Amino acid sequence: MSRIYRSLPPEGTKLGIAYSGGLDTRCAVAWLSRQGMQVYAYTADLAQPDEANPEDIPPSALQHGAVKATLVDCREAMVREGITAIQCGAFHLHVGGRKYFNTTPLGRAVTTTAIIRAMREDGVDVFGDGSTHKGNDIQRFYRYGILTNPSLRIYKPWLDQKFVDAFGGRTEMSEYLASVNLPYRMGTEKAYSTDANVLGATHEAKDLEHLDKGMTIVNPIMGVAFWKKDVAIEHETVSVTFDAGVPTKINGRSFENIFELFIEANRIGGRHGLGMSDQIENRVIDAKSRGIYEAPGMALLHVCYERLISAIHNENTTEQYYSLGRRLGRLLYEGKWYDPEAMMLKDALMKWVAPTVSGTVTLELRRGEDYSIMKTEAPYMSYDPHKLSMEKVAAMFTPEDRIGALELQNLSVTDNRALLIEHIKGARRLAGGDPVTALLGDGEDE
Repeated sequence: MSRIYRSLPPEGTKLGIAYSGGLDTRCAVAWLSRQGMQVYAYTADLAQPDEANPEDIPPSALQHGAVKATLVDCREAMVREGITAIQCGAFHLHVGGRKYFNTTPLGRAVTTTAIIRAMREDGVDVFGDGSTHKGNDIQRFYRYGILTNPSLRIYKPWLDQKFVDAFGGRTEMSEYLASVNLPYRMGTEKAYSTDANVLGATHEAKDLEHLDKGMTIVNPIMGVAFWKKDVAIEHETVSVTFDAGVPTKINGRSFENIFELFIEANRIGGRHGLGMSDQIENRVIDAKSRGIYEAPGMALLHVCYERLISAIHNENTTEQYYSLGRRLGRLLYEGKWYDPEAMMLKDALMKWVAPTVSGTVTLELRRGEDYSIMKTEAPYMSYDPHKLSMEKVAAMFTPEDRIGALELQNLSVTDNRALLIEHIKGARRLAGGDPVTALLGDGEDE
């Protein structure tokens, strides 16, 4: 039996829905409750920068027909997972050195598991959300949902053809709410859609689907539009201190908890436009999409963390950090943050890289990604200026030692030369043509 309902569950079913308070989820709650569902609405408090006060959202679910509406506090959990991602370098998307910090995938991991736990307390075992069949989130919600509650069943209004036919767009949803005396005042229509949490904001769809539209059509919600000439941005010096891989101070100041520290990192990075990127990515269904991302706090902490890694760890360890982190980032993107293969990678990176990452990095921030590293301090570093100083110092090896080391490489260089010559001879003898051309044809019939 499928876990996913193709149409409405039986009348009277307790149905939990991830409720954002926007037009789509208001319409879903109103419609589902009028179809005989006992709707339980769950709103995640992610300290999302596009909401003035998340506490104001659940009461609107009750007005639209929910039997219960709950605000689920996910703020510190979001920051903890964000710090874990930094410790592991769990970021697989980058263009020109600018990274996407996987802030939406982290948000789905935290939100879904927290909501499903709250649903279990209410005895609710059917879950719905607003994700569509074309995106990544439908897989993330599904995987984290049944991971948290193996008895969970799924009903998503946007997978029910009856719902889709009735509410194909914002106009139809707004008209329906007006017809049941719950008029929704639509805000100004943007040229893109936005999803946000304390770690970052994602802007995509509509005009941003077209690659002749740049980042400059976006109005940042976590920082300044640094590309605008009339936006004044002063240079600023900031220091970040880590203790065993965890940020503990900013500008020498300690904070009540990691959440408050991260909020300050967002403020500082945001006023310079740090951490914005434009990415083309492969969705989980192996088709490409495009997004504009903000993550000022993640970017600030990540720069400082990577600087300390480069000073503290040897090259082989940093290579593993980047390689394993990139793989972990893709697993996170696919909704597998708590799967065994991801846990194995996290355990290795957090156990063997993070514990020695202690120290302070000082940056001068300017506009966007324009910054300079001013100072790096750590109680232990593999880097030591005396080891390879160009000045006259007591060296750890002599010119004679280096001569021997160079001549030892004669073996591999001469072997490689002979192999390359033989390879060229073999390649010239290959017959039968290109196997890919034989498989696909020469393309003349296309």
